[in-house]
Amino acid sequence: MSQSNNFIYKYLNTASPTGFEASGQQIWLDYIKPFVDTYFTDNYGSVVGVVNPEATFKVVIEAHADEISWFVHYITPEGYIYVRRNGGSDHMIAPSMRVNIHTSDKVVPGVFGWPAIHVRKNGKDDAPTLDNIFIDVGARTKEEVDQLGIHVGCVITFQDELTELNGKFYSGRALDNRIGGYMIAEVAKRLHEEGRKLPFGLYIVNAVQEEIGLRGAGMIAARIKPNVAIITDVCHDTTAPMYNKITSGEQVAGKGPVLTYGASVHKKLLDLIIASAKKRKIDFQRAAASRVTGTDTDAFAYSNEGVPSALISLPLKYMHTTVETASKDDIEQVIQLIKAFLEDFDPNYDFRYVV
Repeated sequence: MSQSNNFIYKYLNTASPTGFEASGQQIWLDYIKPFVDTYFTDNYGSVVGVVNPEATFKVVIEAHADEISWFVHYITPEGYIYVRRNGGSDHMIAPSMRVNIHTSDKVVPGVFGWPAIHVRKNGKDDAPTLDNIFIDVGARTKEEVDQLGIHVGCVITFQDELTELNGKFYSGRALDNRIGGYMIAEVAKRLHEEGRKLPFGLYIVNAVQEEIGLRGAGMIAARIKPNVAIITDVCHDTTAPMYNKITSGEQVAGKGPVLTYGASVHKKLLDLIIASAKKRKIDFQRAAASRVTGTDTDAFAYSNEGVPSALISLPLKYMHTTVETASKDDIEQVIQLIKAFLEDFDPNYDFRYVV
């Protein structure tokens, strides 16, 4: 395997739940260190690699590091564990899934149990809800669960790992949005390998706690005080069954990055990105956001005194499941597009709408 391929598997297969991102962040930092001049971290775990740290003009390229997960919420006298969401975890997919419960010193395996079809009343099946999904760790009492080191507040992740489909797609949990962390790291790697000198400071940001309200991005934006921010995240592939293109638009995995229009997306910055895409003949798609993008773009755009920000999204099938699926071609094109913009951008550009 290549260095990049080793990294994507190691990074995506490492649990990095919201609020507990340190393990994944260390892997990410170790990977980008050779490609940056310096780095720093903050108190909640966001990590920033910096190229040209002395430059006064600062450009951010950003992804978020956290994945959705669960918390241990209640342990019954019989040793069953009920859960609470950490981010937008989906109760509908939980039954029969294997999980890892992260204690202070080890990982304890468990399963989301579910009653057999034979004992459920015909036509009256209960749907999975937070009130009835539960985890079994092979214990018969609460005391036995305690002895395993499991307590209320332990974080829980699904066990599924990264795989490939048809040689064209990656599929697994937490592509949202550690695949973004992979893409911005690859941008830094390629700029370094090519000896590309940029006329501004480049801040490669892997932020924490996006899944619970863009928290890490808000903190790190206040610290960096960037002049421009390019955010990468995922959006929905809306061509799979059960999606509604009228409400969700049409974005297709395999047809290139998705560029979003919206209030927090600076139109002049978006136009520069589109110009770079057309110049390099990089395919792209368009989407429209109502009010907010729901990504770290909003946190950066409205930080400080207002930061021109734009969003480059990766179309993703089956978001917030254990089989999130993205096109390898799209991943490559997102990397190429971010890199192209950085190569083309003039820090003297005037972003004011009204002069």
